[in-house]
Amino acid sequence: MRRRSLLAGSLVLGGASWRRRARADSDPVDVLLVLAVDVSRSVDDEEARLQRQGYRAALTDPRVLEVIRGGMMGAIGLAYVEWAGFDYQRLAIPWTRIADVQDADAWGGTLEALPRNSLSWTSISGGIEFSRRVLGESPWEGMRRVIDVSGDGVNNSGPPAEVARDRAVAEGITINGLPIVNDRPTFGRMTPVPLDQYYRDSVIGGPGAFLVVAEDFDAFGQAVRRKLIREIAGVPTENDPPA
Repeated sequence: MRRRSLLAGSLVLGGASWRRRARADSDPVDVLLVLAVDVSRSVDDEEARLQRQGYRAALTDPRVLEVIRGGMMGAIGLAYVEWAGFDYQRLAIPWTRIADVQDADAWGGTLEALPRNSLSWTSISGGIEFSRRVLGESPWEGMRRVIDVSGDGVNNSGPPAEVARDRAVAEGITINGLPIVNDRPTFGRMTPVPLDQYYRDSVIGGPGAFLVVAEDFDAFGQAVRRKLIREIAGVPTENDPPA
């Protein structure tokens, strides 16, 4: 049942071309990276557009592609997960091998064409737990395993985020955070602590874990690019690459 539920998300895409790109060969990758993206009700249509635009622009950025090519294996494995409440997560784009600009462009086109979902509540714990299982089903071995959590609110559905974080970290997974600090708090209510502090204390963890803050959705693309460079290159926290 677990495997069936994860594969259900990939059926949204279909298409022989994606199956060919995500071939389950034996070649390892430098990093297995799950982009775990908040699609809860606090993210409106315009914000969702900016969010996806940011991911697409970042992955096709020449600086990001240079870091990918410069890795020992010269490729990364990428999966795109959308999450909201504890009862909703989906594998929106299944594992894809990214090694060059053609791979990145094709991935970005698929992201742009994805149907938009918006659901209530915010379960960071559910997103992490689902992403942990997605990592377990990667077709490649990765030198590092990373979950990249982005969102604009605190966990308000399901178990505490710390529970899922600690379970993933115990398996050697690194969780990085991209909190979006906008001017519209979740459902009109202020978060109990500043969102960047919450992500630092309750979400990120594991070897080399770090945080990159997006001041709002307009700044999201730049923040994603900086974050991908660090995640792919394995740059230590204190050596933040220039924006």
